[in-house]
Amino acid sequence: MTTVTPKLNEPVEVALRRFRRSIDNTGLLKELRARMAYETPTAKRKRKKGAAVARLRKQIKRSLPPKKLY
Repeated sequence: MTTVTPKLNEPVEVALRRFRRSIDNTGLLKELRARMAYETPTAKRKRKKGAAVARLRKQIKRSLPPKKLY
């Protein structure tokens, strides 16, 4: 159960933003969407493979030296 207590003189929008961020960090919405509809094993493998490729690209991009600006 995710709870966010508003701080003193904190706007509701800021507290709501903190709540949404905490929900995203727990992965609750991701799991809820995954349970809403059946995902075939083929689609699941394809999605996981795509995520792995994206992570690898990101890791390679970070390891390269920065491009010259001139």
